[in-house]
Amino acid sequence: MVVYIDDIIIYKETWEYYVQYIDRALNKCTPINLKISLKKYNFGQQELLALGHKVSGLSLAIDQNKVAAVLKRPVPKSIKEMQSFLGFASYYRSHIKNFSHITSSLYKLCSKDVVFEMTKERRDAYERIKYELTNAPVLIFPDFELPFKLYIDAACSQGLGGALHQRPIVDGEPREGVICYISRKLKDSEARYGATQIECLCLIWALEKLHYYLEGAVFEVYTDCTGLKSLLNMKTTNRHMLRLQIAIQEYRGIAAKIPIHFMEIDRKKNIRFSKWAPENATFDSRNTDSEETATTILGISSSELHNDFFSAVLKSYANHKQCVILLQLLQQKYRSPELDSQL
Repeated sequence: MVVYIDDIIIYKETWEYYVQYIDRALNKCTPINLKISLKKYNFGQQELLALGHKVSGLSLAIDQNKVAAVLKRPVPKSIKEMQSFLGFASYYRSHIKNFSHITSSLYKLCSKDVVFEMTKERRDAYERIKYELTNAPVLIFPDFELPFKLYIDAACSQGLGGALHQRPIVDGEPREGVICYISRKLKDSEARYGATQIECLCLIWALEKLHYYLEGAVFEVYTDCTGLKSLLNMKTTNRHMLRLQIAIQEYRGIAAKIPIHFMEIDRKKNIRFSKWAPENATFDSRNTDSEETATTILGISSSELHNDFFSAVLKSYANHKQCVILLQLLQQKYRSPELDSQL
């Protein structure tokens, strides 16, 4: 059941459970004197309109009635009108690929000390968003029993972008669909990164952005950056690169030569990351005909101390005045044989 202010949506897998749940919900309303208008309620619907979306049991689409009302408005002539349009469009940004890149010029127009002028570039961006709103793909709901596919792409001029896909069984056949699109522009400091660093940043950002989908799930990451694999394996003392590596440390990677159909490029590589995936996972979309090698993203290990060196360190405590005082205070305050042996 989903409750949003005064809207209640009840959904169940079977009709029997659906009727039982409605009965329970109505019984909860009686003690608190909550009245429900039956004229405004629809029961047993296969799809419905809710919060600007057309919702069904399998997919989520944009309510075109809401879009049509906005598209009939004239071209924005002020900052407030542009902000209103961008706020409406941003509500559906998960349906639009590269939303941040398309709207970047329009958002700049709303900045301070910028003269409001609808140039050709801004008009093209405005018309592009209108087109995307009316032709947006229907999103599918995630199935956490199936693996995910995460496509990432980054560029200095376009920012960061990604798409989460899945292949559910529809009419007896697996069909790949989009769960959501994500995008954002680069910060000023990030714009100075190299191409491979930006791609690595895009991967980390996408994993954090979609963690509620990917946490504990089996998934694949597709990228057109051939240098990303070597970057993740790089032995470096650079703090920035170490932070990027550690952020992905918990993900295990297997490189496989699988073509990428998401991006139109010549160098098609795939990096697969399965987080907490069982060793006997039933799903494995890797190409068995291609040569595959296991890749360790990052390994951190500590060397064992030599016995003589370790003994010398322990003896040095006795010659350190502050250490001796601290040990005496601890032994006086905490009387414990185990603590004495540790000290």
